[in-house]
Amino acid sequence: MTRAVGIDLGTTYSAVAAVQAGEPVIVPSPEGGRLVPSIVAVGRTGERLIGEMAKRQRMLNPEDTIYSVKRLMGCRFTDQSVQTDSKRLPYRLTEGANGDVRVIMGGRLYSPPEISAMILRKLKRAADDYLGEEVTDAVVTVPAYFNDSQRQATRDAGTIAGLNVLRICSEPTAAALAYGMHKEQGTTIAVYDLGGGTFDISILEAGGGTFHVKSSSGDTHLGGDDFDERIVDWLCKQFAEETGIDLRQYVTAMQRVRDAAEKAKHELSSLEETEINLPYVVTDEAGAKHLVITLTRGQFESMILDLIKQTLRCCRQALADARLTAGDISEVLLVGGSSRIPRVQEEVQEFFGREPRKGIDPDEAIALGAAIQAGMLSRELDDVVLSDVTPLTLGIRTVGGIATPIIPRSTPIPVSKTRTFSTAADMQRSIEVLVYQGERELFDENTMLGCFTLTGIPPAPAGGVKIDVTFNIDADGILNVTARDKSTGNEKELTISASSGLSREEVEQAARDLEVRDSASLLLHRAEKILQGLDDGAGQLKQRIEGDIASLRSALQGQDLLSITSAVQQLGDSLQPAAVAACHQSAPGRSEGNQPPG
Repeated sequence: MTRAVGIDLGTTYSAVAAVQAGEPVIVPSPEGGRLVPSIVAVGRTGERLIGEMAKRQRMLNPEDTIYSVKRLMGCRFTDQSVQTDSKRLPYRLTEGANGDVRVIMGGRLYSPPEISAMILRKLKRAADDYLGEEVTDAVVTVPAYFNDSQRQATRDAGTIAGLNVLRICSEPTAAALAYGMHKEQGTTIAVYDLGGGTFDISILEAGGGTFHVKSSSGDTHLGGDDFDERIVDWLCKQFAEETGIDLRQYVTAMQRVRDAAEKAKHELSSLEETEINLPYVVTDEAGAKHLVITLTRGQFESMILDLIKQTLRCCRQALADARLTAGDISEVLLVGGSSRIPRVQEEVQEFFGREPRKGIDPDEAIALGAAIQAGMLSRELDDVVLSDVTPLTLGIRTVGGIATPIIPRSTPIPVSKTRTFSTAADMQRSIEVLVYQGERELFDENTMLGCFTLTGIPPAPAGGVKIDVTFNIDADGILNVTARDKSTGNEKELTISASSGLSREEVEQAARDLEVRDSASLLLHRAEKILQGLDDGAGQLKQRIEGDIASLRSALQGQDLLSITSAVQQLGDSLQPAAVAACHQSAPGRSEGNQPPG
């Protein structure tokens, strides 16, 4: 098996790591950092920007800068969480043909997996360069509380990016791997993972290279973004009271406010107060208006305390599912950038009755742990064993629209469980099996994963025929459902294939599109470098290349891949003599008026 890497596809930042000499290490980004902002944008000239470059232009072009897309992965456009996010995000959301979410960037519609794939592609390229070989296999992490659709959306993103996703790993589990890789004695660990857009808590037993997840809980729409929004709301309210102006009516001004809110949040982790100073934030008939205000740590903590308490409710649920108390926890591990907030650390310490460990970078732990699991699967590491749990309850719809559980949440996998049901009506000849995932009592309030019909049931009074329904989940989390008529032995089986909202054809088309556009972007970058190396004597050649660059940029703004491919070929042909000329000009010993040394 080829080298495999671990990827933390985060809401705010992403990272990639690989195993080197038996230890996981973070792969540096092309810009030299250790993290890549999870931001994608279209620049003024139509070029695609990813990471730091996209973040730098977010304030100037907020409508075409996509961030926090992780919160949209695998969601329906009508979901309440999506509708809430659409009101605060500067870029536009719309409904796809399948009812999923689409974002608008540069006048085009993109699915969340496509945006995520662009980030993954950048991480893949960084790993290729760092390891000196092409990377095709990866373990990608997701919040422990992601449902099947959200996990499939992440897997689709990997496929579009040109990666073979070996495993979708829960983020807290990955963090625990990074923390306890060399622990010999048994330890019960609580991983408190508060990131930019999601929260997870997982309880694990670790020791001797074995990691067993006992339970998980969380909220896929609770994180640093929500803390930022509390500051944003406060700033807008203060500004409106002072000036009578609603800042939310100004897109660019609101992006400045959001950036200032995020910066203030970071500063209040080390300072007792910070000044938010935004000169010329808006201009009206009376002139320019400035936003200058001081925010104290105490004010910020009061804004977000209810959100922190919400995370602790998830902690209680995870402990209950694991049949443990806070006193049974040996170690508490903080993960995710938002866990740096002092009040978060104080509340977690009070809840568990012990000081959380901070010996591992909360922004890097997940990627490092994902690399460990990638090393396990690629056989670079062979002394680590990991078992996980199903994050959400699985069951079927029964009479009255009731959601009847078959596999409760936090059940260790792989697992197989069977429940016996009976017919609900006299002379019933078939039974429809509707499979759901979720924690609500009514079927319609959960997520339906699939359905099938078992036919050929012999006629009998209601309750006269018994049907065994078996749920089987393998180590990869794939669910198979079987319904069997106990009287005849007749059975029907269904493998649940989660959907991200994209069809297989759409995923394949998106992969081709990303590959072609990525190659075109790399060629444009190379062409601009070669142009800089040509002297004035190559004026005709420079003019030809500049024209071909303009043609390729124009093609990239459209959706015709053949036009892009043709423009790439044309530019590539022009660059061949240009590259030779540039090398000739920079040859050693050559200067104006001199001949090459003989």
